[in-house]
Amino acid sequence: MTTTLLLVRHGETEWNTLGKFQGCTDIDLSADGLLQADYLRKRLENNFDYIYTSPLKRASETANIICTNMNIKPQVEYSLREINFGDWEGLTIHQIKELYPDAFHLWTTDKINAPIPGNDLSINFASNRASNSIINIVNKHKDKTIVILAHGGIIKAALIGLFGWDMSMYHKITIGNTAICKINFNDELAPKIVTINDTSHLPVNYSSKSLT
Repeated sequence: MTTTLLLVRHGETEWNTLGKFQGCTDIDLSADGLLQADYLRKRLENNFDYIYTSPLKRASETANIICTNMNIKPQVEYSLREINFGDWEGLTIHQIKELYPDAFHLWTTDKINAPIPGNDLSINFASNRASNSIINIVNKHKDKTIVILAHGGIIKAALIGLFGWDMSMYHKITIGNTAICKINFNDELAPKIVTINDTSHLPVNYSSKSLT
């Protein structure tokens, strides 16, 4: 018996195009983000059994779009919200590096905790939050296909938790807007990666303006 999980990042926002850390700041989808979400809808239509979403608007808007014309409604899961980056939210990575050089260095080099400002405290904390939530959801819907609509940061953190990677892996993974990460779970809830950062539903000539 195989349970299939599709971890999906939300569509693009204006802050994405500016390279700003969004974290828990609640930003709407941009016009391009809405278009991406519709391409995603066509890709996933009638191909999943359950869908969960972060409570943040950019994720829930994307989830609602892909459920158009389906009898499935997104279930909001607060633990799937994006990582809270505190004072770093609204800043670009270059600004963070300049304003908080010591904290930035520790975040990008520490393999055990990777501390950050904000109430998530560290990538390790966010990783445990996300992976525990995912395991609970998968355990609830065995032998089904589940979509989780979330965010680039928390998806990377979830992968770290699910596969026992060190925190530096956070900086070695790219998750594009509306990208799909497909993971299969066996009866013992052991995960196996099928794909990461799959954006094949977007047109070949589509060019995202997102800088993150």
